Amino acid sequence: HVQLVESGGGSVQAGGSLRLSCTASGYKYSSYCIGWFRQTPGKAREVVAAIYTDEGSPEYANSVKGRFTVSRDRLKSMVYLDMSSLKPEDTATYYCAGDKGLRLICADNDHPYTFWGQGTQVTVSS
Repeated sequence: HVQLVESGGGSVQAGGSLRLSCTASGYKYSSYCIGWFRQTPGKAREVVAAIYTDEGSPEYANSVKGRFTVSRDRLKSMVYLDMSSLKPEDTATYYCAGDKGLRLICADNDHPYTFWGQGTQVTVSS
C-alpha cells in the first residue's frame, strides 16, 4: 500500500524560498517517477517538476525552470522540491504523486500517476 505524504508548505513573501518534502512508503517498485503538481481553485492541476528515482534526472515545467529544484534521497525514500524566487502566482496547493514504476516522461500532465499525497499549501504574498 503506497503512501505519499507532503510537508513543508507555508506562507512566504515574494522572492522567498520554501522546501517541500514528499515521503514515499510502501513502494514495491525499485524505481518510479515522483511528480510535483500544483493546483489552484478553478484551474486544472499542473505538473511543475518530476524526477525518476533511479537516475535522479530532474524534469521541470517551463514556468519554474531556474527557480525550482527537484531532488531525491533514495535511502530515505524522499523527494524534495526546493522553491526559490517565489512569485505570487506560485500560490497553490502542491501535491506529490507517484507512478507504478513507468519510465516515461515524468513531468507530463498526462503521465499515469496512480498515488497521490494529501497536498500542502504554499502561499506567496506580494
